[in-house]
Amino acid sequence: MRLRKKPHTDEKLQQFEDFVTVGEVKPIEKDLTRKLYVELGTGMGDFITQIAERNSQINFIGLEVEKTCVLSAARKVREKNLSNVRLIVFDINNIAEIFSEHEVDRFYINFCDPWPKKRHAKRRLTHVRFLEMYRKILKIGGEIFFKTDNRGLFDFSLEQFAAAGLEVSDVTNDLHANEPPENIRTEYENKFSEQGVPINFCVVKF
Repeated sequence: MRLRKKPHTDEKLQQFEDFVTVGEVKPIEKDLTRKLYVELGTGMGDFITQIAERNSQINFIGLEVEKTCVLSAARKVREKNLSNVRLIVFDINNIAEIFSEHEVDRFYINFCDPWPKKRHAKRRLTHVRFLEMYRKILKIGGEIFFKTDNRGLFDFSLEQFAAAGLEVSDVTNDLHANEPPENIRTEYENKFSEQGVPINFCVVKF
């Protein structure tokens, strides 16, 4: 989700430096006693704060390139007093720089940019180029939970998962038709649901 740039965002983010990283790429501290779930494109933080609140025994990291979005997410983390969330202002194209091999248990990809033009296919977060990056970072048996309102992107993604030899389950083109109680809606998901747009979902195992 893109927001209009606001002045003094960098300065305001400094208030959250105990759990927000901006600029310099630093190695992520590992806690081998806890599972690690990562949201790729955390937006304004509705999803990551809700799921972290429900799962206090799991560590969560949200990656987001837009500083204004991270600021919004950071405020929600602070408001809920969550100690198991870290946010990083980061370009996902460079994800291998901050995670070690087989470090992450699960990725969440929620309503990523569909990059609809064919020439931009490699920029889609479910393109096989990214899948091979994730394969090195995810633990054996690790997962991706993928949601999108864009049917074209979803169908493309299923093809990419198959091309990468990945197992796909829980495939649906209308998640809300029989919405599981554990589903956590994102900002976009609520918006699309109100408009009657069906939500596509699947789980990918590595």
